[in-house]
Amino acid sequence: MDSRERVLTALRHEEADRVPFDLSSTPVTGIHRVAYRNLRQGLGLEVREVQTWHMMQQLAVMEEEVHEAMETDVRGLRPNAQSTWKLELREEGEYRHYTDEWGIERRTQREGGYYFDLCRSPLSDARTVADVEGYGFPDPVDDARFVGMREAAEVGRAQGKAFVLGGICPGMLEMGQWLRGYENFFCDLAADRKLAEALCDKIIELKMQYWDRALAEVGDLVDVVQEGDDYGGQQGLQVSPQVWRELFKPRLAHLLGFIRERAPHAFLFFHSCGSITEILPELIEVGVDALNPVQVAAKGMDSRELKREFGGELSFWGGGVDTQHVLPNGTPEEVRGEVKRRVDDLAPGGGFVFAAVHNVQVDVPAENLLAMRQALREFGVYG
Repeated sequence: MDSRERVLTALRHEEADRVPFDLSSTPVTGIHRVAYRNLRQGLGLEVREVQTWHMMQQLAVMEEEVHEAMETDVRGLRPNAQSTWKLELREEGEYRHYTDEWGIERRTQREGGYYFDLCRSPLSDARTVADVEGYGFPDPVDDARFVGMREAAEVGRAQGKAFVLGGICPGMLEMGQWLRGYENFFCDLAADRKLAEALCDKIIELKMQYWDRALAEVGDLVDVVQEGDDYGGQQGLQVSPQVWRELFKPRLAHLLGFIRERAPHAFLFFHSCGSITEILPELIEVGVDALNPVQVAAKGMDSRELKREFGGELSFWGGGVDTQHVLPNGTPEEVRGEVKRRVDDLAPGGGFVFAAVHNVQVDVPAENLLAMRQALREFGVYG
């Protein structure tokens, strides 16, 4: 059984030869450049300058020799930026800044900065629906976005790997927070629903334009489509279930249905951090096949209970090891025990692709990553 068959078998809720493993196929299953450098050293590979492919999160480009050493099963790709945008870093005082193609400005400390954080939202001064509609959003179907996409998918297929294709941006809530600013967007949801809805509608419109073109270009080679948003916090949803059902759910259902029509064979991978048990049945209802990341340290996100209640309809992509506490701060033996617990909970009957809870962060030591991989080799075998 090759890697692609292993992943597809798991997503069909069947047991393969072993639990499939993902590291770095998406911007929510990646590894920070510092942790990646340390991992290369731990694997006995040459330590050299690390390339990053996700500026905000500082995710490393994972080279094939590391994929081979870690025995990963998944490859992935996101579209390129539009042709009119170029990354430009500028230094202002103690910070290094950049502005992305959406006009969102982020910064990191020049000394000791590990991530780029939001510092300016381009629609923070918007007051009307016309302000939103008149904004210069990026072109979702610029030809530059698709350069190399088919070739990457063909390489993944030739290697026998499952291929995940990502979208142009996160979901409505997260993009609303970034484009309007967190406080403004939450106030919009409460007091200016038309403005919030206009921004959400625009995000969905751009996403649909992108997916229509992307799946026409490469849909025959795509095994998994990756979408997502961040609906949850540590203790519960960021918005009330009522607001989610009124504003976000119908638009998400429309988007996922649109994707399903164009790639009926592909599994729909949906990312949301945090405690989201209140809406899990409805995420299944609107078409989600696989949930990422299964944030096991958040309220109500117990892996055994989630598998018991939702495992017949929903696959779990992630949740294999807690990245808030165990992976960065535990001993290798504690990491081993955590992996065994999560595999025992989530793997029976298939429906589980092993990945850490979200990205491997800057403070994760190489010995813990190696302990994680060895534990999966030992405990993630079926039969």
